[in-house]
Amino acid sequence: MRVRARSLLLVCLLTACALAACTGVGEEPIPGKPAHHVEGGFRNTNPTFERPSAAARFAFIWKRAWNGARAHDVPREANDGAALRANGSEPTVTWVGHATVLLQLDGVNLLTDPHWGRRASPVSFAGPKRLQAPGLAFEDLPPIHVVVLSHDHFDHLDLGTVTRVAARHDPIFVVPLGLKGWLERQGVSRVVELDWWQDFEYRGLRIVCTPAQHFSQRSLWDLNTRLWASWAVLGSSRRVYFSGDTGYFDGFREIGERLGPFDLTALAIGAYMPPAIMRFVHLTPEQAVAAFQDLRGRTLLGIHWGTFDLADEPLEEPPARTLAEAARRRVPPIAPGS
Repeated sequence: MRVRARSLLLVCLLTACALAACTGVGEEPIPGKPAHHVEGGFRNTNPTFERPSAAARFAFIWKRAWNGARAHDVPREANDGAALRANGSEPTVTWVGHATVLLQLDGVNLLTDPHWGRRASPVSFAGPKRLQAPGLAFEDLPPIHVVVLSHDHFDHLDLGTVTRVAARHDPIFVVPLGLKGWLERQGVSRVVELDWWQDFEYRGLRIVCTPAQHFSQRSLWDLNTRLWASWAVLGSSRRVYFSGDTGYFDGFREIGERLGPFDLTALAIGAYMPPAIMRFVHLTPEQAVAAFQDLRGRTLLGIHWGTFDLADEPLEEPPARTLAEAARRRVPPIAPGS
């Protein structure tokens, strides 16, 4: 009964967040600023973008809180990190789980949205539990030079992991606007903050903050006060795109035109059901393949599935639908990890 009471407490907290999400920052762009800047925070510029109703958000949270956790096993490749730690020059990509990708490019080791935590939740006793162990143990990581964060949601920004990475590796964190101050208050001091289309160079690697269609929130009072983003990592011979969380929007085509073609596109393919909740902020597998083509991608790595049970689609469905859509469109290869 204690576990159930704690779960109900979390439901109350998340429901309050869902209802609070009806309010937030301003809606009109600020004169002289980019169109996604509004009073007190940020917005999506797609004129058709809509947030789900408070009733739909409440129903989704309540239903998932009472449903039992689903189990799911995914194929794994053994990886003790030895080859990654010994590598100093060869480009590699390792999908650790969910939105955590280890990229080795031009001698730089870069992590996206690092998450080695047991849950994607604001509390340790309830919320989505990790279904799979990370594909690479935290202790087996090579030295991490750069971490990029896409936004502040608990399945992408795990505070325990972030502070652990900072303490062990002392990397530079490259983040969207609004996250620098938040991280500094958590004791993370090496932070570079960027707006969409701004960039940062590290040892010859160009890291570009690119648009996404999503939202931000970690509490009752901070809806959309921090920016969300995707990322392009441009090396001397390889270009990589990381989607973070995003719905399908025209920005993919602009990113592809301005920064592509991309040798690798790491695109979220999970957490798309029900559409009433997810359709503007997450990609379906079919939309991920369309985004891959918009980005002028050469290889698609499907991420953001199989690690946490966050939505209503069958846990095994995202990769199967992605492969089917890729075959239908006759697109280039899909990365084995997806």
